[in-house]
Amino acid sequence: MIITSACTQEPLKWGNLPSIPDTVGFAGSFAGVSNNTLIVAGGANFPDGGAPWTGSKKVWDDQVFALEKGSQEWKIVGKLPRPLGYGVSISTDDGLLIIGGSNEEGHYSDVYQLKYVGDSVSYTDLPSLPEPLANSAGVLLNNTVYVMGGTTDPASKDAEGSFWSLDLNNLDAGWAIRESWPGPSRMLAVAGADDHAVYLFSGAHLKEGIREYLSDGYRFSEENGWEKLAELPRAVVAAPTPAFTDGNSNLLVFGGDDGSLAGIDPQKEEHPGFSKGVLSFDPDRNEWNTIAEQPGHAAVTTSLVVWNEEVVIPGGEIRPAVRTTQVRTVIEK
Repeated sequence: MIITSACTQEPLKWGNLPSIPDTVGFAGSFAGVSNNTLIVAGGANFPDGGAPWTGSKKVWDDQVFALEKGSQEWKIVGKLPRPLGYGVSISTDDGLLIIGGSNEEGHYSDVYQLKYVGDSVSYTDLPSLPEPLANSAGVLLNNTVYVMGGTTDPASKDAEGSFWSLDLNNLDAGWAIRESWPGPSRMLAVAGADDHAVYLFSGAHLKEGIREYLSDGYRFSEENGWEKLAELPRAVVAAPTPAFTDGNSNLLVFGGDDGSLAGIDPQKEEHPGFSKGVLSFDPDRNEWNTIAEQPGHAAVTTSLVVWNEEVVIPGGEIRPAVRTTQVRTVIEK
């Protein structure tokens, strides 16, 4: 069942943290928490504020920004091992995992654990992915990392159905290649987790390089494997990931690209921005609701972080090729 009516009372309170200290902002950044500090690292932008159709070149970044609790100013605290973006970010008790990703040279299989201590960052190598991967989704459950979908090469005309897991309690075992979900391969999907299972929502399937916007959803548990869930009210391609699991164990998805403007020519028309609606999935009822609308522009191709009991959505893309430096916060009323 799909329920698309919005509730009559705004259930969320919106705010902002200090903006990312860049003139343009970044999409595809890694983001998470280390040592109770908010970390945003890497990503890509068009430094001159242009776009591909105006002749501007996309540039990947390696800066690591840190915002300590209570601070009103970001600090540049180091660099990534290379300019990198569009990978998977996972916050753990031991640091922020940087998984896969891409830059102008290609896609990568490297996995790092970033630790922030004493105004600087350090890295520990973790087992590499089975193959290079970017534009994928990932989530942590019971100290196991799950990575789903993506692309293996910048020139890929097909998305992947990859489903891999890494037990952080048994790193020597490396990544396990698991059975894929019973649906199309995809990139730019939204992952999620509750206490019992991991979730995969939406994303874009590629047919000869052409995007097909998906609105399907799946749940995986180690006990029961994969099961198909209710369809989403709309596609949420590249929405901030992972989804936020609220106090009622519902999974919230913020915005995303629904594909309705996929045919617009940005050289001729002004893109109005991506979907602002906030969707909530009730796992017990297998139902979707639209519960709120984001104020202002809604960002895609960015991570979602839980920090100091707030949802944080740092930076991202608010229109094709247009980045934002805004760091949005959300709390449940």
